[in-house]
Amino acid sequence: MDLLLAFKAVILGVVEGLTEFLPISSTGHLILAGSLLDFNDDKGKVFEIVIQFGAILAVCWEFRVKIAQVVAGLGSDAKARRFAVNVIVACLPAIVLGLLLGKHIKAALFNPTVVATAFIVGGVIILLVERHNRRNADAGKLPRVNSIDDLSLADALKVGCAQCLALVPGTSRSGATIIGGMVFGLERKVATEFSFFLAIPILFGATLYELYKARSTLSVDDVSLFGIGFIAAFISAFICVRWLLRYIASHDFTAFAWYRIVFGLVVLATGYSGLVVWAD
Repeated sequence: MDLLLAFKAVILGVVEGLTEFLPISSTGHLILAGSLLDFNDDKGKVFEIVIQFGAILAVCWEFRVKIAQVVAGLGSDAKARRFAVNVIVACLPAIVLGLLLGKHIKAALFNPTVVATAFIVGGVIILLVERHNRRNADAGKLPRVNSIDDLSLADALKVGCAQCLALVPGTSRSGATIIGGMVFGLERKVATEFSFFLAIPILFGATLYELYKARSTLSVDDVSLFGIGFIAAFISAFICVRWLLRYIASHDFTAFAWYRIVFGLVVLATGYSGLVVWAD
């Protein structure tokens, strides 16, 4: 296998793993990284699907105990059934909207300019939400939901509707669900953990669907390349998820907001000046 191609696979795998569960948009970063590395052809699109699968498995492994408890308790534990129903309900809006509009969104919005703009807008929204939360904290107003098992069906549906915003590339699925959850009264850690659990069915389903559509482009010759990216995504996502759970124990998301704004401005500035040619 070409060493340069292997290097690109590692880079993109790490980018996917580090950005999939942070509120900074993995899709946006992959579009930009693929453009920079000239790895955004049909094979590159399939490669992105494979490395996304690696990131999902990392979350499944991190939360394997909770997942096992829910699966084992579906027949006898009301709490487990409620949790499973909440996840399903929260996933439905994005699934329906994605099936209806996904093709049109990809055709119209999957380009660096839209991604960069969504980075900036999303960053500003995070700053506004965090400022509002600080004011509430100063006034003694605490989050309404402080345990993931206390989520109501209405809470799940609201977070699911917020997740639909992530259909716009650059918005961030995790960002939309985490920040949306916080707006709707979820404590920061609860919103973050629920976002992780929502990622499992949503990304599993999207991965299998996209792989099926791209089955004609799959080749045995690509196994080693895809395997390198898959492993890189799994390891980096696993590290990132553990780090984020520790980080939010004592920090808010302001740093991610400023990163989004600065990065988006850099992409727009370099593209407008011609310093970097961002391919659509």
